[in-house]
Amino acid sequence: MTAESTTSSPQDPVPWAAMAGIIATVTVFAVAQGLTYPLLSLILERHGTPSGLIGVSAAMTPLGFAVSAPFIPVLARKGGGARLAILCSVLAAATLAAIAGTQNVWAWMPLRFLLGVFANPLSVISETWLISITPAARRARIMGLYSSLVSGGFAIGPISLGLAGTEGWAPFMVGILAFLLCGLIVLAVVPRLPKLSYDGKATSVGSFFALAPLLLFAVFTAAAFEQIMVSLFAVYGAALGSTEAQIVALITCFIAGNAMLQVLLGRVAETFGAARTMVMCALASLAGCLLLPLAFGSWLVWPLVFSLGGVSFGIYTLSLIRLGERFTGQALIAGNAAFAAMWGIGGIIGSPTAGLAMQLIGHQGLPFSLGLLCGVLALLQIRAQWRR
Repeated sequence: MTAESTTSSPQDPVPWAAMAGIIATVTVFAVAQGLTYPLLSLILERHGTPSGLIGVSAAMTPLGFAVSAPFIPVLARKGGGARLAILCSVLAAATLAAIAGTQNVWAWMPLRFLLGVFANPLSVISETWLISITPAARRARIMGLYSSLVSGGFAIGPISLGLAGTEGWAPFMVGILAFLLCGLIVLAVVPRLPKLSYDGKATSVGSFFALAPLLLFAVFTAAAFEQIMVSLFAVYGAALGSTEAQIVALITCFIAGNAMLQVLLGRVAETFGAARTMVMCALASLAGCLLLPLAFGSWLVWPLVFSLGGVSFGIYTLSLIRLGERFTGQALIAGNAAFAAMWGIGGIIGSPTAGLAMQLIGHQGLPFSLGLLCGVLALLQIRAQWRR
């Protein structure tokens, strides 16, 4: 089954081997990403870097996502998706090694940008492959499973900090090896991977923004939420007296919620539809943000952060499901690249904005920023549902 075949019936065979390879690639990629954000933020916090500057530094990687996204469809078409993914895995590993060797916030700015540029094609190409070969009748549950496993990879990243620490080369080697492993997995499963389809009307990343603006805003919301949590929650927790170990554990709990609730959300989407389920996730995220200041410091913060992780990342899972329902061919490739661009933009705007809010109104600027964003998404989604 190739990308040209995007409709299916429940009786269509599921290409499990190809999907396993794709999901494994993005899961390992997520390990490296899940480690990098809290690791670098904790190092900068330890050096006394202002929260606003930590947010700007964290925004460099998603800036690389946004800048590189429009070029991915062209590069994949000319050089092949597998070759591009393998090359980028090597370059991302080399960039992370350079970051480890230059413990300086200003030197990290361009290096974190390059990390985003090189890492982005791994995610875009893999998600396009997966959506292309997933039978439509099983798309919601499979994308939920995909998001769960990828989120599990993000969870392993912070967990590895508890084992490797946050000093020296040890934590960086975890990320470097993870990026290299991505390339090896792609190389191993190349014979089973589909060729990316370029059928249908030509669609650029820029033109896709006009086709699905609300869908892209949902991606922006999910991205900003996650980027703010993994890059600035360390600052939020420190302001409330938490230790580094407690902060890492809470971030891990947040990402564990991402991992463990996506399959359930996929099932819910099959029953109520992806659009309605997205409204539920946005409202639940808003409620969680309102409760966070009240629950922090008690045992209630653990189930709350866990649930926040699930419903906030669920917005992205449901966006992927909607993307597969609505688009095929070149539009699907452009859509995945546009998703990557919006993920990058979400990080670019989200982390610095939340960091600035925390400087202006105190540490509670973090849940305030997140709650405001989720509230806007919920209102826009409800409005769109009402018009239908």
